[in-house]
Amino acid sequence: MQNEILEHIRRALNEDIGAGDATSNSIIPADAMMNGKIIAKQNGVVAGLDVARKVFHLLDDSIQFESFAADGERVTTSTEIVHLRGYARPLLTGERTALNYLGRMSGIATLTSQFVDAVADTRAKILDTRKTAPGLRTLDKLAVKLGGGENHRIGLFDMILIKDNHIDFAGSIEEAVRRAREYSSGLEIEVETRNLEDVKVALNLGVERILLDNMSVEMMRQAVQITNGRAKLEASGNVSFETVRAIAETGVDFISIGALTHSPKVFDFSLQYVVEQA
Repeated sequence: MQNEILEHIRRALNEDIGAGDATSNSIIPADAMMNGKIIAKQNGVVAGLDVARKVFHLLDDSIQFESFAADGERVTTSTEIVHLRGYARPLLTGERTALNYLGRMSGIATLTSQFVDAVADTRAKILDTRKTAPGLRTLDKLAVKLGGGENHRIGLFDMILIKDNHIDFAGSIEEAVRRAREYSSGLEIEVETRNLEDVKVALNLGVERILLDNMSVEMMRQAVQITNGRAKLEASGNVSFETVRAIAETGVDFISIGALTHSPKVFDFSLQYVVEQA
């Protein structure tokens, strides 16, 4: 995963810098030094510090990056979380890319932590989905874990999730599961269900997970009773802060929330620099 993250950072820097940082390189002397500090401007969970460190070190590995918090740690507004020192040019060149990573990842981690807190003392685990920014899935899902959530499947390759379209093409849940097992019997199978009859069918087929799609709280509660531990149950569909606690209290094992990664609010950081006098 580390190699994948480094490659992503290289692409992000190349996207931003191109042939060179024309502004900094034309105005800032090559030997100029700066001190800087990254400050949290809100309360939340910080994530992406290690990624931000890699941004600066790919530009200049002599940059000093001292962090006063750890990835996954809760921070409060006005807290200095990083002190930086080094040559001014690479510090200014890397600033926006580093803050972009920090802001998005901390936003995801903070939102995730709020949902995790909302279901505290229940059995339910908060899951992400594949609704990630294209090319950012590894970092988005890492941020979810740092916020206290858990990852669903990483992609289409590591789990079979039979959804309504697959069922409609196959003609029935039974036929869809049969084909899935014939294709790859080693992968865990989850079946999306739209009503309690679907749940019973999936149970009789012995699948490992059952997705309860847009069901009412009462229907989910009945699904838990019918299942009685024979499969893991995942609630999904339009989950909000207003509904998540009631869903968790039905006894489901997982609650998947696309909003964790498709619409997080960027965490607000500022990076303040002071030029060192010669």
